[in-house]
Amino acid sequence: MNTKLTLSIDKTIIHKAKKYAVSRQVSLSKLVEEYLKSLSSRSQDSMNIAPITKELGRVIKSRPTINYRHALEEALIDKHVK
Repeated sequence: MNTKLTLSIDKTIIHKAKKYAVSRQVSLSKLVEEYLKSLSSRSQDSMNIAPITKELGRVIKSRPTINYRHALEEALIDKHVK
C-alpha cells in the first residue's frame, strides 16, 4: 500500500530531479522510493559509499598494476634515444 509523503525541497533540486527521472523513464516518486529503499538495505560497512560509486565500481574493469617509473623511463628513451 502506498502512502503520500510531503517534502520541502529547493526548486532547483526538484527541477534537476525531474529531468533525471525523465531521462531514466521513471517517475520522481519511484526514483525517491528506490533511493530510500537502497538506503535502508545497505549494511553499516557500505553506508559511506555513494550509490553511483558502487555502480561505477561494477562497471570499471580493474587494470593491472602499472610500474610508472618503468613507463616513464621507456617513454623518455623512446623520445630522446630513438
